Amino acid sequence: MNSCSIKNVVFDIGNVVVRWAPAEIVRLTFGDSDSVEAQVKSIFQSETWLSLNKGLISENDAKAHYQQALGFSELECERLFYYIKHTQILIYGTAELIERCQAAGYRVFALTDNVHEIVSHLKATYSFWPLFEGAIVSAEVGLLKPQPEIYQSLLGQYGLEASETVFIDDMPYNVKGAEAVGIAAIQFNSASQCEDALISLGLEF
Repeated sequence: MNSCSIKNVVFDIGNVVVRWAPAEIVRLTFGDSDSVEAQVKSIFQSETWLSLNKGLISENDAKAHYQQALGFSELECERLFYYIKHTQILIYGTAELIERCQAAGYRVFALTDNVHEIVSHLKATYSFWPLFEGAIVSAEVGLLKPQPEIYQSLLGQYGLEASETVFIDDMPYNVKGAEAVGIAAIQFNSASQCEDALISLGLEF
């Protein structure tokens, strides 16, 4: 790839722009215990959560499913989704990096496995979302990373060339998913590390 060819910068949201910490969410909701890891799996690796992320069910549907399948009380479900939203604090420096990419003339997008109600919360709480020219949200397209179709959806909807696009995500398998369709990709650790990696690709701020 020509190191100066990147025109489009695509950001994941969870653990790139805002923190996503399932174990902390479980501890805040249910208290600390030896079963935190098992609870994380039962909640966030369940068919219910996958269906929520794909937009097949609503948050209220998910609460009802968790009450039935996992025996959670109504209060526990309310508390769970409160902490799902309110632990998503800004990752230091990323919103500023998005602003600088945009100011430097790059087209900036989001590509995220995310839930309708969480996206609404993020839009209401923070000012970064309008910085994106567009966004592909799993719940809106019924696809999840690293399915190739979700990356292709981004390229197709916004008329982007894969060879002119870089995708930033914290998860290695999502990075590989982008690379598999010809998109350059960076595994995110911090905003400063990400900026260095973008500069290494030839981007100028």
